[in-house]
Amino acid sequence: MTINAHRRALLAAGLALPTLTVANRSFAAGEAETLRIGYQKSSTLMIWLKSRETLEKALAPLNVRVQWHEFTSGLPLLESLNVGNLDLTADVADAVPPFALAAGANLTYYAIETPSPTAQAVVVKQDSPIQSIAQLKGQRVAFAKGAGAHYLLLEALAEARLTLRDIEPAYLTPADARAAFERGAVAAWVIWDPFLAAVQRQANARVLRDGTGLASYRRFYLAATPYARRRPDVLARVYEELRSAGTWIKQNPGPAAAWNAPLLGLDAATVEAANARRTYQVQTVDAASLTEQQRIADAFAAQSILPRKVTVAQSPVWKPA
Repeated sequence: MTINAHRRALLAAGLALPTLTVANRSFAAGEAETLRIGYQKSSTLMIWLKSRETLEKALAPLNVRVQWHEFTSGLPLLESLNVGNLDLTADVADAVPPFALAAGANLTYYAIETPSPTAQAVVVKQDSPIQSIAQLKGQRVAFAKGAGAHYLLLEALAEARLTLRDIEPAYLTPADARAAFERGAVAAWVIWDPFLAAVQRQANARVLRDGTGLASYRRFYLAATPYARRRPDVLARVYEELRSAGTWIKQNPGPAAAWNAPLLGLDAATVEAANARRTYQVQTVDAASLTEQQRIADAFAAQSILPRKVTVAQSPVWKPA
């Protein structure tokens, strides 16, 4: 899609001007440009780079300084990207970009973490009589609306020839869902790591169905399109550092968990169990990942969860030079 086409689409949604204004700002000679990165507490690789000031060092030769902004979840992060308050994001779950696109966001896919389908799952209590997804019919199931867990549930129900109408959805945040799960207010919970590892280790949860064969659970890294087109050199540096961080995390599971556990408020063993299910393998965005993005968008649109249908292929994809 051309920049003009993106601009027309976003102007129609009242969203284009802030993004383009910020992206096209100019800098006086010698003045350092600021790269604004949004991340979440679960953004393992980007937080690793932040903790070591890796990007600050890597981007200094390009006269770029880094500014960090923490968000509680993926959707507010992408809203900030959309209105021009961010240039890049850390990883977000695979269900998040379709929501941003439906809102008219002018985003570029610049990297993914390869599939980690076992890092999210439908869980029940260990002593629950429920042994299959089909037995969730008529039961109350907790999950975060619009999250990757929501898509996994749709696919798991479809596999059992059920729909959301066959269960009682309980749209809850992870904290509220954990409390409801432990007191027996819901029969099942659809959740992702590290919350999944925590409830398995601390509340004796049993996996009923994970994402294998249903939902790949890729993690996506995104950029404001004007920034991606103006500073491909910056994206290239960030991309390479993310790849290196992912390699270190996987090659050093014990030290990585010990470093990350205090940041997540979990014990190191739980974090290590969660990290074992994530690939942390960063690569450029491929056709398979965009195809699944479209499937997710279509599934949410069919349930009237998205305000309109989106065409993922219209979004730019950054590739290294």
